[in-house]
Amino acid sequence: METVILRVSKLITIIETLAFLRYFNNPILRMPRFIWLLPAILIWILPCDLVAQKRGVIRTVVIDAGHGGHDPGAIGRLAKEKNINLAIALKLGNLIQRNLKDVRVIYTRDRDYFVELYRRAEIANENKADLFICIHCNANNSHSLKGAETYVMGLHKSQANLEVAKFENASILLESDYQSTYNGFDPNADESYILFSLNQNSNLEQSTEFAAGIQAEMEERVGMNNRGVRQAGFIVLYKTAMPSVLVEVGYLSNTTEEKFLVSDKGQEYIASAIFRAFRNFRETLSNKPAVKKPAAKSYETDRETKAATTATDNTEASVQRSRRDHSKLPGSDQQGTITYRVQIAVTTKDIGVDAPRFSAYRQVKMYQHGGMYKYTVGNETTLQGAKRLLDQVKGRGIKDAFIVIFRNGERVSQEESNQLLGK
Repeated sequence: METVILRVSKLITIIETLAFLRYFNNPILRMPRFIWLLPAILIWILPCDLVAQKRGVIRTVVIDAGHGGHDPGAIGRLAKEKNINLAIALKLGNLIQRNLKDVRVIYTRDRDYFVELYRRAEIANENKADLFICIHCNANNSHSLKGAETYVMGLHKSQANLEVAKFENASILLESDYQSTYNGFDPNADESYILFSLNQNSNLEQSTEFAAGIQAEMEERVGMNNRGVRQAGFIVLYKTAMPSVLVEVGYLSNTTEEKFLVSDKGQEYIASAIFRAFRNFRETLSNKPAVKKPAAKSYETDRETKAATTATDNTEASVQRSRRDHSKLPGSDQQGTITYRVQIAVTTKDIGVDAPRFSAYRQVKMYQHGGMYKYTVGNETTLQGAKRLLDQVKGRGIKDAFIVIFRNGERVSQEESNQLLGK
């Protein structure tokens, strides 16, 4: 009897609670359970774009299998480069599509046919890709060389890098009317590569970050020799408008490595390594706080005067007034004062014109261009003087130095530079 009384007492206590009274007097809370499925259904049918935006900032990736069709690429004892490139590219795309449903994968080619170099970059640009991955195999007269190396767009730092770029760029020779398409660019002429010096890829920092991730995965997961991240002037990278890399996945000229590259297992390992690097890079970008990029400006810092002059974005009237003032300076023509400098370094962060590496030079200046910090010496008024300065700089060991041209402190366009330099 005492047990019954105790249970009744507890029941009365529950009935008198505020939560119970709210539930009992609220018809919405007492609706059938299936009604609660409605919110879930609404969430399910929301546009997929909202989910994609939350998952990652890279939504479209273009995968480029190098060479193809009548362009075989490097030829080993067992296989042609074009076929290995395509196999790895398709395996990589399949991994992305299976594991990252919100990422759209586009191939520059999915079969054995020829695609012009300029067209490969166009495909990426037209589809507004967020990342461009170019797959290649390497080859060398030295059969002992082996390992993977990943290239980003930039100035070649060694003759070896230049030779790799020359080989890959030579595909344009198989295109009809290539001289007109590439404005007379000769992939076999060293002087042609000044083109890349005048307009480097503005996505270099992100490209380098992704390339480093690929190299780490190739070494740690695949067990390949890590030949590092390198820079060179590749046409296919130069034309893209997003972070881009070219992966040389191994050497067909090395007997052991060729067997690995030809095998299905080897191709799967390599594709998996690139996929892991892609996934990690994508997650890293997604976790970074959004930073609004400032409008592209060009400014310089003079070490001797310690005065920084920055381009302003005031009213159009003030800009026009500034141009008129410059045009009145002694020695200037109607277009403004032209000066020539020699570029000696490019960095992703401002290291300052007083950096120890610049101690041997006078008139060190820095200007910002394409998202990079670029350092120059000299301020010549004639091209002849600039050429003499360039020879001096190269004599001090900076072999990839080159001439840049400014008008009223602003770097001129690539096309105009070519004209002024007689290219």
